[in-house]
Amino acid sequence: MVPAPSVTLAELAADPHPHLARLRAEGPVVWVEALGGWLVTGRELAVRVMRDAATFTVDDPRFTTARVIGPSMLSLDGAEHARHRDPFVEPFKPRAVHAAFAESIAGEAGRLLDGLAGRGAGELRRGFAGPLAAVVMADVLGLRNVPVPDVLGWYDAIVAAVDRLTRGEEAGAEGPAAYAALRDAVAATVRADGAPDGPAAQGLLAGAAERLGVGDIAANAAVLLFGGIETTEGMIVNALYHLLSEPGLADEVTADPGLIGDAVEESLRLEPGAAVVDRYATAGTDLGGARIGAGDLVVVSLAGANRDPEVFPDPDRFDLRRPNSRLQLAFAHGPHYCLGAHLARLEAVIALRACFERLPGLRLDEDRPSAPYGLVFRKPRELAVRWDAPAGR
Repeated sequence: MVPAPSVTLAELAADPHPHLARLRAEGPVVWVEALGGWLVTGRELAVRVMRDAATFTVDDPRFTTARVIGPSMLSLDGAEHARHRDPFVEPFKPRAVHAAFAESIAGEAGRLLDGLAGRGAGELRRGFAGPLAAVVMADVLGLRNVPVPDVLGWYDAIVAAVDRLTRGEEAGAEGPAAYAALRDAVAATVRADGAPDGPAAQGLLAGAAERLGVGDIAANAAVLLFGGIETTEGMIVNALYHLLSEPGLADEVTADPGLIGDAVEESLRLEPGAAVVDRYATAGTDLGGARIGAGDLVVVSLAGANRDPEVFPDPDRFDLRRPNSRLQLAFAHGPHYCLGAHLARLEAVIALRACFERLPGLRLDEDRPSAPYGLVFRKPRELAVRWDAPAGR
C-alpha cells in the first residue's frame, strides 16, 4: 500500500477542494492515513461504489450514525434496508411532495422573512434556513407539540456526535440523549395518531407503524430529521453564499427567478452539504487500480466527485448555466440515494426565491465573513447578510 501525499483532517474540514484535487492527481482511489481508509475522488468510481451495496456496504459496526441512533435505513443493506426504507418512500415522491408541502413551505418562508425584513441585516443560517427546515420536517413527520428549538437541538446534538466519531473522538452524551428525546416524541406521536380519538389524518410516522416497531420508526425518523434539516439548511445557505459571493449572480437570479433551480444544482455540485459517505468492503476487491482489503473503510468523496474535471470542465467555477450540473452526487447514488431529495430541492428553490423577493439588495455582510466549513457536513457556520430595509424602519 502506497499512501497518498499527506493531508490532515483539519485541512479537509477547512477547505478540502485543493487537497482533493491533489489526491485525485495521484489516482481516483488513494489511501489516506488521516481517514484510516481509501478515498474515492473520481465520479465514475464513486457511482460504482455507491451502487454496489454487496461489495461496499454501510452495514458495519463502525458506521458512525448507527453508533448514535442504532440500525436504520441509512446503515442497513439488502432486505433489511428495504424493510426500513419502503414505508417512507411514497410520501417523498415528487408529485406528492409538491402537492403536500409547496404552499406550507412558501408560507413558513414568508413568515420567517417577515420577521427579518425591516432590520436591514441578519443571519440566515439559524435565522432562516434552519428553522424553515425544522418546521417542514416536523410537519412531514407529523411530530405533535414539539417546539422547533427542540427539533433543532436534537438535530444539532446528533450531528455533533456523528462528527466527533468521524474525527476519531468519543461521541459524548448529548447525541444519545437527543435521540432518546426524539424517540419519546415519536412514540407519543404514534400513540396519538393510533388512538380512537386521534387525528383524522394519519402522519408519516403513524403510517410506518403499520410495518415497523416504534424503535425502528424512531431510528428512521432520526435519519429523516438529520437529512431533512442538514441537507436543506446546507443547500439554502451554501447556494446563498455562492450567489452572493460573485458579482452579478444575485442580480441574474433576481431578474430571472427561473434560474434559481439551476443555481441550486450548481451549488450542490460545488459544495455538497455532505462531503463524504462511508462504505466498508465486504471482500477483497480491485477498485481504480487499488487493492481494497476485506473490511477496509472506503470513503466516497462526494465533494471530490462533484469536481471531477473529466465530467465538469473548470470544476472550481460556479457556472449558473452549466449544462450537466444535475450529474452532481450531493444526494449520493444507488440504494441509499437521499429519500428526501425532491423535498430538499423544493424547499431550497422556494427559500431562495423568497429571499431575493423579500430582501432587496441582498448581499454578504463584509464585516462578518464566512465560508463553508466541516469535515463531513459543509456549510457556513453563519451567513451574515445585509439588505435594503424600507425607509423609516
